[in-house]
Order: sequence, then C-alpha cells, then structure tokens
Amino acid sequence: MLKKKFSIAAMGMSVALILGACGSGTSGESAEAEAEGEEYDLKMSVTVSESSTWYEAAEKLKADLAEESDGRINLELFANEQLSGGDSGKAVEGLAKGTIDLTFNSTIIYSILDDRFGVASAPFLFNSTEEVDPVFNGEGGEMLKGILAEKGVQALGYGQNGFRQLTNSKLEVKSPEDLKGLKIRIPGITMYTDLYRQLGTDPQTMTFSEVFTALQQGTIDGQENPIDVIHSSKLAEVQDYITMWNYSYDPLVLGMNKKLYDSMSDEDKELFDRLGKEAADFQIEIAREKEAKQIEELEAAGMQFYTPNEEELAQFKEAVQPIYEKYTDVWGADLLKAFQGE
Repeated sequence: MLKKKFSIAAMGMSVALILGACGSGTSGESAEAEAEGEEYDLKMSVTVSESSTWYEAAEKLKADLAEESDGRINLELFANEQLSGGDSGKAVEGLAKGTIDLTFNSTIIYSILDDRFGVASAPFLFNSTEEVDPVFNGEGGEMLKGILAEKGVQALGYGQNGFRQLTNSKLEVKSPEDLKGLKIRIPGITMYTDLYRQLGTDPQTMTFSEVFTALQQGTIDGQENPIDVIHSSKLAEVQDYITMWNYSYDPLVLGMNKKLYDSMSDEDKELFDRLGKEAADFQIEIAREKEAKQIEELEAAGMQFYTPNEEELAQFKEAVQPIYEKYTDVWGADLLKAFQGE
C-alpha cells in the first residue's frame, strides 16, 4: 500500500508558510515537491491466471513503472484474485475502498457497484471489434470513466476480455431451443440472470475460481467466457462444445483507487495515465493476436466449434429483445445510445 514519509519538521514548515502569509506560494510548491519524492509499494489484483493476456499486461505495467520511476514505484501482482479470496466482486469493492490499489477487472463485475456498467455487455450490441474500438475511444468510454470515478475508481485504460462464447458438455448449440434446461454458469449480475432465463436456461452464479471443478463434477453443464479465458483456464478438459456467437462483449478496466491516484503528484498521475493506457492497449493487441492460435489449440484439444449463421443469430437476437425493454431505463438511454454508436 501507499508509503508516506512525513517528518515533524516538514509539517512545521508547512504550517509556518501558511500562517506567515508571505504570498510567495511556496506552500503549494513544498507539497508538490514532497509528493514527487514518494515511494510506493502497490498491490494489483488480476482475475485470471498468470498465463492470461491480462497478467501479461500487468507485468508490462509493473516493469514500465519500475523503469520510469527508477524503482520508486513497485507493483506487486496477484493472479486469480488472491487478494479477495477468489471473489472478483470483492476485488472491485476493495479497489473502490482502497484496500486494493489496482485491478484488472471486467465491467461485468463492476455491475455489482452500479447496474449501469452492464450496458457495455448488452446482448448482441456489437458485431465485431471494429465496432467496439470507436465506442471505447470515444463518448462511451468517457461516460464509463465518469461513472467509475463516482465509485472511487480511476480508469487508466480499457482492455479486452473479448466476445463471450458459450461452452457446454451436452450438445452443439445452434438455436435458442438448444439452450432449454441447460445449467449455465454466469457471472453474478442480474442482467445476465435475466438474459439466460429469457433464453430458457437454468443460470447458475458462482465465482470463476469454482467453475472448472463444477464443470468437472457435472454440477453445471456449461459456461460462457471469451476465448482467452476458456483457453488459459483449460476448460477444453471439461467442455466438449463451443458456440461462437459473439453474444456479449466484455471489456476490461485497468483501474486504480481514485483516492490514491488523486494523492499523487502531477508527474506520477501522468506516469500512471500514460503507462496504464499503454498496458491496456498492449493487452488488447496480444489478445487479438493470440485468439486465432488459441482457437486452433482448443480444437486440437477436442473442442467442437460451431458458428451460427445470420438466420440463426437473428433467432437469438429476437429472443433477447425483452432485455433491452427492461434495462434501457436501468442503463440510461443516453449511455445506451453512446454504446450503440448513435
């Protein structure tokens, strides 16, 4: 956590400068000089394993911060939500409260703090990454950053968990009818629960750290996640089928506790802004580069891939329209329009 060094002499000097009212402005300069000399030992939580692109990006941020601060800023990384007992929800709560300094978390998890975060993962909102980037680099991303700030989080950049795909151990899913009765693990947010009930499944919520074992034991039939997570978590060992339907985009937030960020010197704020965005952009780049190879490896491991055609996708899109009717007011019409590119 943040290490601050205040001496009695330095505090006395600050008081004297203020009371002296000499008009020199040196009190502000003194505070800035003090902040510029800070040493930081920070803790960062990453939801998934060390083999993920999320962790690679966190390692880049750690190395870049150490190099550019001459070792003054140290970032300790914790994979698999070790800082929150495997619970992603507790991780973002800890980030907002300041018990965790930085995290790489999905906006889906942020929905426990505010339902508006769910707008980014609205069903079939985007068709491809070409539609995603202008939104997060534009008004949608700025509006999301403002909501994060309200919750005590400084957004340094947006990464990509990617389009969420469906896996299961029962059958090849080609239509909404195929989903009927399947026990599908979903993240614990209300919008996804409503969505999967609308599709006729029996949605199950649990922390991601429990998913592999639940699939292995048959407690659940399937789950949904982007390719990077499916691959890095070795789900091919416990799942036979995957439907590539791009039904929900899953952005990541490289977030920092806002109180910590605000306490820093302008120089250090600029450092975190710049290096944080570079790390997030790097994560997107390598995630997109690796996906084709990860798909090949999942196929080699025995997973059967199915990509719905336009007619089949139209059936899924029609089936989930009630979600928009229910959640437009929850998300806010203006925020939804920003994410729809309108």
